[in-house]
Amino acid sequence: MPKTVKLMQGNEACTAGALAAGLRFYAGYPITPSTEIAELCAEELPKMGGCFVQMEDEIGSIAAIIGASLTGKKAMTATSGPGFSLMQECLGYASLCEVPIVIVNVQRMGPSTGMPTSPAQADVMQARWGTHGDHSIIVLAPGNVRECFELTLRAFDLAEKYRVPVIVLTDEVIGHMREKVELPDPRDIRPFNRAAPRSPAGYKPYAADPDGGVPLMAPFGAGYRWHVTGLFHDETGAPSGKSDVADKLIRRLDAKIENNVDDICEFSGEGLEDCEIAVVAFGSSAMSALSAVRRARKEGVKAGLFRPKTIWPFPAKALREVALHAKTIVVPEMNLGQLALEVERIAGCSSKVVKLGKVNGELFRPEEVYAAIMGEADNGGTGQGSAKAGEGAK
Repeated sequence: MPKTVKLMQGNEACTAGALAAGLRFYAGYPITPSTEIAELCAEELPKMGGCFVQMEDEIGSIAAIIGASLTGKKAMTATSGPGFSLMQECLGYASLCEVPIVIVNVQRMGPSTGMPTSPAQADVMQARWGTHGDHSIIVLAPGNVRECFELTLRAFDLAEKYRVPVIVLTDEVIGHMREKVELPDPRDIRPFNRAAPRSPAGYKPYAADPDGGVPLMAPFGAGYRWHVTGLFHDETGAPSGKSDVADKLIRRLDAKIENNVDDICEFSGEGLEDCEIAVVAFGSSAMSALSAVRRARKEGVKAGLFRPKTIWPFPAKALREVALHAKTIVVPEMNLGQLALEVERIAGCSSKVVKLGKVNGELFRPEEVYAAIMGEADNGGTGQGSAKAGEGAK
């Protein structure tokens, strides 16, 4: 099958991945640095019989895509940190009501308005814990432009398969950088479509599949009786205040993700088989980390890179295996240590975890990560366990 080779921006690749997955409804509010996604959806969706709506704000945006998804359409919105904060209540609603949607969050400096045109990676914990209540979530983190296409496509597949909101977490650098991307032939793409019931007779919208814990989902307007509410509800969707109903629902929502971690989680690595110093990095920080690891390797230091493509749920099993022989784990990220907290939880009993935070709106330089690796190599892993980016490179 013929393939297309294009010079693409990360935001453009996200849009292409969404369209390839079957996106037919986009609602959003323009916000730097994600605006190109909205612009491209406005241009391309009408050509496919889809719908683009510019909403009054981000709250309306996520509410609109929830409604569109309930009618059977694949739906998405895109935003950045401040807008993502506004979406949290409806994100929790979609989680409890099991509505598949995709949210692309192109991160920027914060809190508040921050530095709109500067990169950051400080929405890691907001993506996982931004809503109130207990529920699992799926968060994917592209590390280059091609992965913006691949992981946005995968985000739709996971959302449809598990009836959950899925977040694609990029940043200003990944969103705006350009690379040559080889796109697959559209005929070779087989998007996953949600499982639907065969008949309205006896349909229960929240009766879980016995194998995966994911209920069948009928589209609104197709003759199925279906009540959707943000209250705790039984298998018919009827509100319930019973403790046993609430307990069963919450545990099922958690289990349908946590019991399928092996299917959901992805990571890539280099030099992990024998590394004594591992670097855990995601997104644009991982590009500099890879360069630093390769340089250290050439100089005889056993360094390796662990790059999670799925941040939530985190690929904990794979990282624990690395921690069995890595004396030190360095975590460079454009925040003050959000991903490092998860790395400490998983591997802190086996390896020393060094936080390498950067919060000045600048991308990591390879020499900054290299300096951290060599500093740990020189002291044999007995350093202080945290550092500011650039300290060792001066």
